[in-house]
Amino acid sequence: MSTEKIGFIGLGNMGHPMAKNLEKAGFPLTVYNRTAGKAEEFKAESKVAGDIKELVENSDIIFTMLTNDEAAKDVYRQILELNISEKLFVDMSTISPEASTKLADAVKIKEASFLDAPVAGSTKPAAEGTLIFMVGGDENDVERAKPYLEKLGKQIKHLGKNGKGLAAKLSVNYFISTLYKGLAETILFSDHLGIERKDMLEIINESASGSGATKVKTPLLVEDNYQPAFSLDLMLKDILLAKNAGADFPLSQTLIETYQSAKNDGFGKDDVIGIINYLKKNQGQK
Repeated sequence: MSTEKIGFIGLGNMGHPMAKNLEKAGFPLTVYNRTAGKAEEFKAESKVAGDIKELVENSDIIFTMLTNDEAAKDVYRQILELNISEKLFVDMSTISPEASTKLADAVKIKEASFLDAPVAGSTKPAAEGTLIFMVGGDENDVERAKPYLEKLGKQIKHLGKNGKGLAAKLSVNYFISTLYKGLAETILFSDHLGIERKDMLEIINESASGSGATKVKTPLLVEDNYQPAFSLDLMLKDILLAKNAGADFPLSQTLIETYQSAKNDGFGKDDVIGIINYLKKNQGQK
């Protein structure tokens, strides 16, 4: 087993189970989260740092899983004040490619290394260690990170230079945003026609129209319970990032308007497929 010491910053819905998988694999792990309570479950087997400085100083490879550009810039601002020579930073956040490449450049100036490695998959694959990593950065850095990424995911796709991992991530989530809006509208339509949801979803999932995306949201739609695995707020963030990165298509503005209106109407904290409740509420309205 590698003797490198691992740090993990960001123990939210995704980061917590991912860090737990590194812990279970037996790697020497230090974790940090701004809300300290989220680190409580790591105290028995791992180190819990009091701040970012302590974590970075005690780690060789640092994984970050943060909410947005602002959070990433704040964490890396603190990191860049430290001596980080020869350390490797693996940022798994979904942020703008522009922000990520700027962080990569700043880290390299400090003689350290940086990978953007966002993931495909939500909380269940994070817990199961079956995420897909889309990685941008130097090949040698990917190889250095691979023993740890392999404990977190089922596939590591190296796509080129810094920023390319995020480019792929925004593309994937743009597609998924269309799928979930379309699935929600389809279920509302079949509801209107008197088809039971479980029957309609079984037909969808067993036909050519089914996918992992439809299957993972089936229990939420059948139970009409939208506890977030991936929130509508986060999907809206990613659609806007995609727009800013050049997604300018006939569906783009419709997606932005729908998800933004759903957020404004109070559905942002629900799971993304909870957009069905916004659509239902506004059915027939122009």
